[in-house]
Amino acid sequence: MTNSKISFKGIIISIQPRIRLIRSFDERSHNYLGYSLFIKGWIDGTERDFSVGIGKAAQQKHQFKVGDEITGECLPVADERLEPVEFYKASKLKKIGHVDNDNSSPPPWETIPPDLEVYRERGHRRLAARTYASKCTTCIWGCRMPVEIIVDHWNPGKRKYRFETFCYGPLSCKLYKAGPVRKVPGRNGMVYEEEDWVDEEMTGHRDMDE
Repeated sequence: MTNSKISFKGIIISIQPRIRLIRSFDERSHNYLGYSLFIKGWIDGTERDFSVGIGKAAQQKHQFKVGDEITGECLPVADERLEPVEFYKASKLKKIGHVDNDNSSPPPWETIPPDLEVYRERGHRRLAARTYASKCTTCIWGCRMPVEIIVDHWNPGKRKYRFETFCYGPLSCKLYKAGPVRKVPGRNGMVYEEEDWVDEEMTGHRDMDE
């Protein structure tokens, strides 16, 4: 991996929270890393779609949203298992233009995303991976999280990695589908099943349209 930053330029086609989930059997915690920008444009001289992670402060400064044309520099991520993006440590970010999108009637919601504290307060529900891929990739309430699983609490070096998709959006969203119950491996072959009541507890303080 190079230590030289790579230049990029393109139009934001999605912005979502950048959150890492750590699981240990029936326990879980979140690391709020910032935001994930999904961009159509040029990176390192190649035209393609790519993703860049930015921090909380950068988003607060620039207020990025879908349709913004931006430039900047970044690095490839050090460990692809721990990030939902290809690149991170973005710098020299500039907003140089904007292209209006035609999504005037959500879902999906494609406005400026809220602060990370809002996501923490709202809580999430599991979201079917197929639904996320087909309906929710541009929505500010969708999130594809890298998951680090501590399989054996007494042997924390034993870990597994995967990705899970979640929804922070209104409980009334017509596109939402939960998908199968999540299963978490534990020590000695045990398996924890994260049942529906976990999501209900996480989001039960919200009204249907919140």
